[in-house]
Amino acid sequence: MNKLQLAVCGVLAVSFAGFANVSLATTTYETAQVISTTPIYHTVEIATPTQQCHEEEVTRHERTRDRNDSATPEILGAVIGGALGNAVGNHTVNSKVGTVVGAVLGGTIAHDIDNANHEHDTVTTQTVEKCRTVSSVHQEDKLVGYDVRYRYNGSEQTVRMDRDPGPTLRIQVNAVPVL
Repeated sequence: MNKLQLAVCGVLAVSFAGFANVSLATTTYETAQVISTTPIYHTVEIATPTQQCHEEEVTRHERTRDRNDSATPEILGAVIGGALGNAVGNHTVNSKVGTVVGAVLGGTIAHDIDNANHEHDTVTTQTVEKCRTVSSVHQEDKLVGYDVRYRYNGSEQTVRMDRDPGPTLRIQVNAVPVL
């Protein structure tokens, strides 16, 4: 064994001996008498979401057209317009032109009248439910712990605990030798 190895072994031996002295401490448990217990409260705000709903009438205006696939009004208008055009231009060279112009005008007039008769405004009213989320806030006292006064070995001590210990309190006593 060289000098370095010998020195390391010596340091380890001294360290171990010191560690062994620390482990001589003993822990015991005893019972202390509780003098008083005071609950500790904190006021907190609690928000509770609720849904508020109401019914509302919604009115819609629409321009609608009844579906009419029949060409009868236009044909009838063309025949009547052609007859009038022929009557106005009776026995003249323009009677044929008058008949054609009258037929076209009669057909378009009949078409416009038919559309006017089939178009109308529709008003619909519907009741719908509208909802929104609102929070109602209230304050509440929340228990956060207990301040406990106890007597041990003739002296009074105070500790904060998360529960009420009752009439007695178990305490830890450490005995450490003085070196």
